[in-house]
Amino acid sequence: MPLIVRDHTWTQNQNTVYISVPLKGVKTANVHVICTDEYLKVSFPPFLFEVFLFGPINEEKSEAKIGNGVAVFTLQKKRDESWEQLFTNIDKDKQKQIREQAILKVQEKEAEKSKAKAARVQQEKKYALQTMMKLENEERDRIQKMKDEECARATAELGFWRETQRKAAEENENQHNNQTVYQKTERANAPPAVTLMHNTGNTTSGQRSKKQKPKDLPAPRSAGCIQISFTPRVFPTALRESRVPEEEEWLKKQAEARRAVDTDLAELDDLREEERNPDWLKEKGDKLFTAGNYQAAVNAYNLAIKLNRKIPALFSNRAACHLKLRNLHKAIEDSSQALELLKPAVTANAPARLKAHVRRGTAFCELELYVEGLHDYQAALEIDPNNAALRADADKIREIIQGTT
Repeated sequence: MPLIVRDHTWTQNQNTVYISVPLKGVKTANVHVICTDEYLKVSFPPFLFEVFLFGPINEEKSEAKIGNGVAVFTLQKKRDESWEQLFTNIDKDKQKQIREQAILKVQEKEAEKSKAKAARVQQEKKYALQTMMKLENEERDRIQKMKDEECARATAELGFWRETQRKAAEENENQHNNQTVYQKTERANAPPAVTLMHNTGNTTSGQRSKKQKPKDLPAPRSAGCIQISFTPRVFPTALRESRVPEEEEWLKKQAEARRAVDTDLAELDDLREEERNPDWLKEKGDKLFTAGNYQAAVNAYNLAIKLNRKIPALFSNRAACHLKLRNLHKAIEDSSQALELLKPAVTANAPARLKAHVRRGTAFCELELYVEGLHDYQAALEIDPNNAALRADADKIREIIQGTT
């Protein structure tokens, strides 16, 4: 029960009431005020001051000042008159009604303030967005203007360069024409030439001596082919690091799974040829799961499993659907069946084993079987130790286990 404050003081004039309430050493942040036109409440736990006012007040024009260990209220009267007392004597039902109305009124005001604040924030965001778009448009226009100016300048320079080249070509052509005319004129004015005969024997031998004899080059090497044979490897793991027996067993199981299709089911009578293929049904189930139609995906996986019960992905994907549908025990069963089909554990099936462990661990945790769930998450971490999300989930489960023990 709160302690009622009775050592308050109040004064008045014709249009104002002044109330002073001591705060008893309580911090200002812990003071809560509710005020309406006929009710005033000051709560500062463990103390409470409550007054049902003698006359109506205008709460919009009234004010409160809280500080220095006291709360001072200045209440504006609606009518200019003197009150006989601060309190009015009313029964408990009326008091309860006034309290409820005051609380509703305060809640409505707070809701209006929230709406106004949200509207103001939205308006500010809109203004900021418009301002940013305006600035971006101005910047875009400025950049485009610079591009246009640069393009015009480059075009002008290119035109000037072409004109310069044209003039230079014309000058060269004129010079060539002038030189040709000059040479023709010189040859026309020159005297006839006198031919002198010389002994050409030495000249011929000299020219031959200047020619070098060709060097003798070695014959090209003979070409050949080198045959290289590689050891056939299905898995990318190096042979020294692989587990050959387990990998061969896994390949054998995969081949058997592809052959193990039961086509003698009664459900297949009304199905098309493509709908009798487990791989086609698996792809259909995957698309339905992506679209959020989990029950239809379960139906597709069910028919695929009836056709072939040796494909681990069918059980693992159906476990994911059961998790979405909150069929947690079925999710655990399908995940366990998928893990059983994924034996032996090799590199090729590591991603599928990780998914199955995570799905079964999630189902265990949803059933509050956190120890079993932690075992599956730890198994998943052994497959992918660098997965930060898995490690964070495992730490959360470990904290829950430690908190419940």
